[in-house]
Amino acid sequence: MSAIFGPAGNAEDFPYKSSADAPRWLKKLGLDCYEYQCGKGIHVGEDTARAVGIQAVEHGISMSLHAPYFINLANPDPDSLEKTTGYITGACRVATLMGAQRVVIHSGALMKRSRHEALDIALRSLRHVISVCDDMGFGHIALCPETMGKINQLGNLDEVLELCTLDERLVPCVDFGHLYARSLGADDGVEAMERILNRMEQILGKDRAGRFHSHFSHIEFTPNGGEKCHRTFVESGGFGPDWTPLASAVAKRGWSPTFICESAGTQAADALEMKRIYQRTEERNV
Repeated sequence: MSAIFGPAGNAEDFPYKSSADAPRWLKKLGLDCYEYQCGKGIHVGEDTARAVGIQAVEHGISMSLHAPYFINLANPDPDSLEKTTGYITGACRVATLMGAQRVVIHSGALMKRSRHEALDIALRSLRHVISVCDDMGFGHIALCPETMGKINQLGNLDEVLELCTLDERLVPCVDFGHLYARSLGADDGVEAMERILNRMEQILGKDRAGRFHSHFSHIEFTPNGGEKCHRTFVESGGFGPDWTPLASAVAKRGWSPTFICESAGTQAADALEMKRIYQRTEERNV
């Protein structure tokens, strides 16, 4: 199995009005997957969700869905947990209509707590969320806790991997741009990519690590906060991380992750460039 590639949402050059046309367009471009964006809320009707899913099946496009950004697993307030659970189950409902097997979720903010305290709260919250999802018939959906780009957010690599140890169905969403930003540029290059993949395999085992979900883009960061904004592959300014070392490391291992490109407006074109570089690297490793 090889890695698959696609965009987060619709790029600026998407030529249609409806996301139901996205799978057909992406297949024509030569891409493999599509992450539907519900970051600002679940504002998609049942008919549209079903149409996207039908088109995805017809054109062989693997679907995932990004749940609302408002999710905060690290907030112990019962009302907050109820809202977070509602956001996630709502995302799972739409994902089911679309035939998406994965829902990406944010971990949350520290809220002046230590990282250890915030992680303990998030573990309890996620355990509750999984239970509710199972009760509502969403056990077939793999929740994907995401590594976050701001330093004051919960969601470094080890925190996300620990969240994923709660249940075998959990799949880490490793955002390499976010890791690059929160490390202030340190998580870049051959050594860093090998270290990250080795850590994933150590905690989750080779099989589950090899099927990880991923976001990738170039990112601008600030010295104190981490992530500032997403950039594109064609922009100058030395924005990272570099894609080639990661492509090489994944191809060498024979892993089959899903790579969702989150470039700012050029996510489809950049996803295709990622795929081309990966395929050249994969051919050299055959």
